[in-house]
Parts: sequence; C-alpha cells; structure tokens
Amino acid sequence: MADTTTIPAEAEALTTGEATQAHTEVDHGAGKHVEPELFYMAPYQWVSIAMLILLLGAILVGKVHKTLGKGLDDRIAAIREELDEAKRLRSEAEQLRDEYATKIANAESDAEAMLESAKAEAEAILTRAEADSKALVERRKRMAQDKISAAEREAVAEVRAKAALAAATASRKLIGENLDAETDRKLADDLIAGI
Repeated sequence: MADTTTIPAEAEALTTGEATQAHTEVDHGAGKHVEPELFYMAPYQWVSIAMLILLLGAILVGKVHKTLGKGLDDRIAAIREELDEAKRLRSEAEQLRDEYATKIANAESDAEAMLESAKAEAEAILTRAEADSKALVERRKRMAQDKISAAEREAVAEVRAKAALAAATASRKLIGENLDAETDRKLADDLIAGI
C-alpha cells in the first residue's frame, strides 16, 4: 500500500514562490534496489563492454606480440648470421695473418740464403776475375815478349843485312882496289877448274 503525504503548501511556496501541492509516494514494501546507471547503461553492460574490450585487446596484444616477437626473432637471426659471418671472416683473417707471417719468415730465410748465395757468387766472380786477370797479364807479357823477340830478330836481321851490305860494299871496294885483270883471270880459271 502506498501512503501519500502532502507537503505543506507553505514549504512549497517557499521554494517556488507558488502555492502548489505535491504528492509523494512511499513504498513500504519489499525493499526495491535501484541500480546505478551511466549513459543509460547498467553495470553488467559496462562489464560486458569492458570484457569485450579486454578480449579484443588481448587478441590485439597477442598479434602485436607475435609481430614484435617475429620481428625480434628475425633481428636475432640476422644478428646471428652477422656474428657467424664475422667469425668466419675473423678465422679467414687469422689464416691470412698466419700465412703471411709464414711467408715473411720464409722471405727472411730466403733473403739470408740469397745473401749467402750472392756472397759465394761474388767470391767466385772475384776468384775468376783474379785468375782471368793473371791469365791476361801472362798473355800480354807473352805478347810483349814475342813482340820484343820479333823486334830483336828484325833488328838482328836488319843489322846483318846492313853488315852484309857494308861487307859487300867493303869487299867491292877492296876487290876493286886490289884486283886487277891478271888476278881476275887467275881467279876465274881456279873457279872453273874447281867445278
């Protein structure tokens, strides 16, 4: 049952400035609870919307997480490949370094061997040059002696020729002075008789 009470008209007149009557109904029944509302929606509707947003957010976050995870996994794979490539390049560089260190060591020993070989070759050339110069000196000495001997023979032959000429000239002169016609006949007869 509803109990109606009247608000005194004086109180109402005080608030509105008019004299009107208002009726208020009070329910003394079962205790009815009024749910609060926001933008004309009940709390269970707000909870449903929040759950829907949460589920959509979870799905979206999952997709974003997968996308981010895939991106990070791809980046990690790329970094691993770069690291593997760097390791491979480093090992190649170390091999090259070792190879060149060996080549340098071999080059130093080769240089020492070449130096020793050059010294030995220089010694051999020097020895050969000394022998060749001695042989050349001997040849020149022999040639000079041969020239001297030839010059001596030529000089002796020239002296003999001049001596023979001088002797012939002197003999002619002596024969011309000492030989007369009689002696000449006697010589011719002796010569003929000797033949």
